[in-house]
Amino acid sequence: MKTILSLFILFSINLYSNYSAMAQDDIRSKKLKEQHVVPKVVKLAEEWKKELSPMQCEVTRNKGTERPFTGQYFDFYEKGNYHCANCGALLFSSESKFKSGCGWPSFNDVVNLKSINIVTDKSLGMVRTEITCANCEAHLGHVFEDGPPPSGLRYCINSVSLKFVPKQEQTGKP
Repeated sequence: MKTILSLFILFSINLYSNYSAMAQDDIRSKKLKEQHVVPKVVKLAEEWKKELSPMQCEVTRNKGTERPFTGQYFDFYEKGNYHCANCGALLFSSESKFKSGCGWPSFNDVVNLKSINIVTDKSLGMVRTEITCANCEAHLGHVFEDGPPPSGLRYCINSVSLKFVPKQEQTGKP
C-alpha cells in the first residue's frame, strides 16, 4: 500500500511539473505572438568602430565580455529601461532586473521577445545560450535557467551592450 501511495505521489508531482512547464511555454508563446517585429540595422564593421567605444566594439561586435563586477550597470537599480547600446532597441526594464551575484547585470525577462535572438554558443569549450539584439545582431550576453520566478531565467548581460534610459526621460516628466 505504501508503494502504491508513493508511486501516486511521484506521479502527481511529475504531472504537476509537466503541466507547470507547459503553462510557462504557453505564456511565453502568447507573449511572443503579441509583440511586434523589430526592423534590422545593418552596418559595416568600420561604421560600428566609428560609433562605438573600443570596449563596446569588442563586446557587441566581436562577442567579447567585460570583466565581472566592473560594468556600469552591474550594481545599478534606478527605474527605467535598458536599450541596445548599438541601435537603441528596447531590451529590458528595470522591473525585471535583479541582484544575481554573478558580476553582470541580470534580468529575468525581456521587454519584447522579438527584440532578441537566441543562439547556441559553443565557444570556450562550453555550450551556452547566447543572446543577441535582433535589430543589429549585437552580442548582449547569455541566458541561463537559474533565475527567479516567474520566468526562471537569468539574462546575464554586459553593461557596455546596454544604454539606460531613466523613467523620467521616457515619460517626459521632470
